[in-house]
Amino acid sequence: MSSRTRFSNAYKNAKRIPFNDSSKFIVFSDCHRGDNSFADDFANNRNIYFHALKHYYNEGFSYCELGDGDELWENIEFKDILEAHKNVFDLLKLFFNDNRLYRVVGNHDMVYRRQRYVEKNLYSYFNKITGKDEPLFPGITFTEGLIFEHESTKQELFMVHGHQAEWMNYVGWKLNRFMVRALWRQLQIFGIGDPTSPAKNYRELIKVERRTKRWIIDNKNLFTITGHTHRPRFPEPGDIAYFNDGSCVHPRSITGLEIVNGSISLIKWHIATTEDGTLKVIRRLLEGPQKLIDYKTETS
Repeated sequence: MSSRTRFSNAYKNAKRIPFNDSSKFIVFSDCHRGDNSFADDFANNRNIYFHALKHYYNEGFSYCELGDGDELWENIEFKDILEAHKNVFDLLKLFFNDNRLYRVVGNHDMVYRRQRYVEKNLYSYFNKITGKDEPLFPGITFTEGLIFEHESTKQELFMVHGHQAEWMNYVGWKLNRFMVRALWRQLQIFGIGDPTSPAKNYRELIKVERRTKRWIIDNKNLFTITGHTHRPRFPEPGDIAYFNDGSCVHPRSITGLEIVNGSISLIKWHIATTEDGTLKVIRRLLEGPQKLIDYKTETS
C-alpha cells in the first residue's frame, strides 16, 4: 500500500462535519501527553497548553486534536497519562460533553483504532477518591481523518495526522513502538532523539512533506491540515494547500491553527516576561488570518 493509497483511504473514511463562517475551531496535534517523567515532552508545556485550551473553551471554540495526543509508545498504560495530567483531561471532558471535541488517530496513539481499547480505557476511569468508576469520554470514537465542509461554499478542509506518508510509522508502527520503549525512551532522558522520527530527522521530514504535497496536488489541491512533523506550515493562496499546525512540544511554546470567521491563522502560545518581571502566557499571531475561500480552486 502506497502513501497515496493510505491518504486516500483516510479521506474516504473521514468523518464529515458541516461548518460555516460562524464556526470556531482550534487545531492542535502532537501533544504527546506522557506520565510526567523525565521522558514526558508534554510536561514542559502543560501549563501553556492548559491555559490556551481553557481560553478556547471559554470562547466557544471546538477542539480538533490531529493525532499523537497521548504518548502510547513510551507509556504502556493510558491510566498513567490520565493520572499525570488529570486537569487537562478534565478540560477535554468539558469539550466532549459539549460536543466540541474531535480526535484523530496518530502513529503514537494507533491503539485508538481498536474500539475495544477505547471502550476499556477512555469511556470511564477509576476515581481513587470515590472508589468508583466514573465517566470520562463515554461513547468517544477516533477517526483517521476529518472533513469539514462549508455549508455555503462546499469547500472541504481535510484534516489528518500525516503519518500516512510513512510506511514504518503507519504499517510498521508496532516495530517502531517497540524500539521507542526498548531504546529511545531511555536515551531521550540524556537528550538523544529518535532518528526515525520526522520531528527529529530533517531528511525524513522532507520526505513526509513531499509525499503529502504530491497527494494534495493529485487531489485538485485539496485544502489539507496535518501534524506529525512538528513543523508549522502556512502556505500563501495559490500555493500547494498544505498546512501543518506544528506541535505542543516545541521548546517553551505550542503552535496551532485557528479557524474563525471563515479565516485561518497560525498562532503560538508561549510564556513571556512583563516589565515588572511577571511571567505570563500569551498568544502570538504568526501567520494570517487568511480567508479559507482564497485557497479554493475552480476544480476543488
